Amino acid sequence: MSPRRRDTEGTAAARAGRRAELLATAAEVFASQGYSATTVRQVADAAGILGGSLYYHFDSKESMADEILSTFLDDMWAAYDRVLDAGLNARDTLAAIVVESFRSIDKHRPAVVLYQNESKHLATSERFRYLLDSQRRFEAMWLALLDRGVKEGVFRADFDRSLVYRFIRDTVWVAANWYQRGGRLSADDIAKQYLAMFLEGIQAS
Repeated sequence: MSPRRRDTEGTAAARAGRRAELLATAAEVFASQGYSATTVRQVADAAGILGGSLYYHFDSKESMADEILSTFLDDMWAAYDRVLDAGLNARDTLAAIVVESFRSIDKHRPAVVLYQNESKHLATSERFRYLLDSQRRFEAMWLALLDRGVKEGVFRADFDRSLVYRFIRDTVWVAANWYQRGGRLSADDIAKQYLAMFLEGIQAS
């Protein structure tokens, strides 16, 4: 490899690393202050750079939010798809989906908070329409899984599936508001305890 190529690749890697750092900072600021209330200058201040320097990496606040949210959702759906393609029964699929959800919170907590707090507003823009598509896909996945569990005889048939879906969804994802990496319980530990509570209620006897 030529010295020039090594220098070019090293510069590109450094730029990508700095971009990731800036996105992580922006996600934290958006999550703590709210997307609408946050200015590019505030993100730059939090990152310790001049406001104009941020535009070297991103052309707008929308671009930062777009990359933060799309990265989180792409990672989440890749994990979900691995579970759904594994050929597990409904009970084990539900357990694995809940575990992957908590792992997403662990990896992307500020993005999850941003998604929860701002997706309804952001989705009014064509640029963020994929947020609605993801919400529909998420609901359809859960309802199909709960239906399959009833057919397999592992979930109770007397519960309204939409209510069960909302209960699991809200109970799991609200954890992003209080979860802290490195706390007393890991993401997997919390998932196991949540599952014990969920499954005791919805398992068929």
